[in-house]
Amino acid sequence: MIEIGSTYTLEVVKETEFGVYLDAGNLGEILLPNKHTPPDLEPGDTVEVFLYLDSEERPIATTQTPKAEVGEFAYLMVKDCTPVGAFLDWGLDKDVLVPFAEQHRPMVVGKSYIVFLYLDNQNRITATSKIDKIVEEDDQHDFRPQQAVDLIIANSTELGFKAIVDQSHWGLLYKDEVDQRLSFGQSIRGYIKHIREDGKIDLSLKSGQQIRDSYSQVIQDYLQDHNGFAPVHDKSPPEQIAELLGMSKGQFKKAIGGLFKQRVITIESDGIRLV
Repeated sequence: MIEIGSTYTLEVVKETEFGVYLDAGNLGEILLPNKHTPPDLEPGDTVEVFLYLDSEERPIATTQTPKAEVGEFAYLMVKDCTPVGAFLDWGLDKDVLVPFAEQHRPMVVGKSYIVFLYLDNQNRITATSKIDKIVEEDDQHDFRPQQAVDLIIANSTELGFKAIVDQSHWGLLYKDEVDQRLSFGQSIRGYIKHIREDGKIDLSLKSGQQIRDSYSQVIQDYLQDHNGFAPVHDKSPPEQIAELLGMSKGQFKKAIGGLFKQRVITIESDGIRLV
């Protein structure tokens, strides 16, 4: 079923002086105005369009690309505040409305906010900044460790940064594992680091392989700076490993295991040695 607020590839059924009409299935024929019609588009051709309602609340098509579609989060700037609410720039000629009742706090022109787009009871595309009621924080998901995901940085806590994971769930990036500047509303690629017993999601900005590679490099750098030897091995106390190399024993064991298989190091009774 074709719905307002999404992108579709539709067939041109006829031309008029105002533009071309597209076959939108259950929504009937929808106008693509001349200003958004690609040149030489003829009946029988197909075109990718986004569907929304015009100022008279009639379905209309555009080849403009919105910054978000219905069912998605986005970081959008307020262009105007009116008696009915705030209007946000989302990439189309017609701005999207955030009614006063859907504002987490009063919005200010020129500032940007994370919002979620939905259809109201009159099928109009509307936005809300009350994202806590939208983002899921339960264990009903099928994310898996090392899975690549899209993140939107949405908040900061004492532990780190809360992020919206793949437009659906909350996840946490621990601040001591983030080595770059993150800003509110930023979209960034990340990875599922760990799924806790309660289903909550721990995140990382590096894949498992990237993390292992970085620990391996730390070990190699230490060896090169200390005559090719480090007085720790897989039986060393975790505290000694952490003090010497700044990593957990588990991270150390995985890293030296990889280096040993690559014949970069040897593991001896009193430590590890660069080959």
